Amino acid sequence: MTKRLIQGNQAIALAAVKAGLNFYAGYPITPASEVLHELVNKKTVRVLQMEDEIASINAIIGSSLAGAKSMTATSGPGFSLMQESIGLAHMMEIPLVIVNVQRVGPSTGMPTFPAQGDILQCKYGSHGDYFPIVFYPNSVAELYEFTFKAFNAAEESLSPVILLSDSYVGHLYETIEETDYPISKRTLAPLGTSNRHFTGLTHADSKPVTSDPEVHIKLIKRLEAKQKKVSGKYNYYEYIENKDSDTLLIAYGAMSRVAYEFKEDFAIYRPVRIFPIVEKIKDIAKKYKEIVVMEMNTGQYANEIERLLHRKIKLLPILGGKIDLKEIASKLRRIKKKK
Repeated sequence: MTKRLIQGNQAIALAAVKAGLNFYAGYPITPASEVLHELVNKKTVRVLQMEDEIASINAIIGSSLAGAKSMTATSGPGFSLMQESIGLAHMMEIPLVIVNVQRVGPSTGMPTFPAQGDILQCKYGSHGDYFPIVFYPNSVAELYEFTFKAFNAAEESLSPVILLSDSYVGHLYETIEETDYPISKRTLAPLGTSNRHFTGLTHADSKPVTSDPEVHIKLIKRLEAKQKKVSGKYNYYEYIENKDSDTLLIAYGAMSRVAYEFKEDFAIYRPVRIFPIVEKIKDIAKKYKEIVVMEMNTGQYANEIERLLHRKIKLLPILGGKIDLKEIASKLRRIKKKK
């Protein structure tokens, strides 16, 4: 098995090619540009540098309709621009992979600093009801592995799947084993080769029915059931039990690597499939008196966990792209003292 020292963004590009990527469209943006740079040199992938992120997402919707496994990569500002078309792809049931390497925001923010400010945008950024599958690895090896899983989940669910990263993990260099993971076959018939019609309107049997609420309700329920079924195959999380602690520390992405430093004092829960939230957290949370969520935002995932568990969650926010281990340790000690 080949071992390689590789950057996180490069690992995404490498895995995407192995997963069958045929077409990539994107616009350069820090800290995601290395995905584009790496793919330009791959002979098996057609790569277009588009004029902006709106053009990029629409290009990969079109290429997926034409039969190509398709992907784009961006950061927060570009991800915002893509939201309308992400909703369209959910409604049309088009498989895509969208990589979001997060940086400090809002707007242009601090382009080289890591952040986790797009968590809620992944789930609620577009319009209407839709039910996205979102993965957030915390290492270069996991970025490589979950790129395969993102492509597979997209093909199985016929929907856009989001692979989250951040400037820290995306620019990190680590050794990976260049494993060939299983690849799901394409099931979406290319446009013009089947009886299926593609529309972003409310539809029944893939044909537009624009003014019947009952048809819309049936459609949304079908889409929700489909996403729930497929996401159930990807119940990925990490749990480090601590029987000597009454506190569960929840962290993901770059911040979960920080959380490992405190496993002697806290139990650790790390969601990898962050949406839909893995139901196992309900059983794990029951074992602990206190729950602390540590994330690089003002509590986006903490609010989702609090709503799911129906209990008060303590928040340790890390803002401005600054990861200071001593400062975090001090904040965690203060949280423990307040119990």
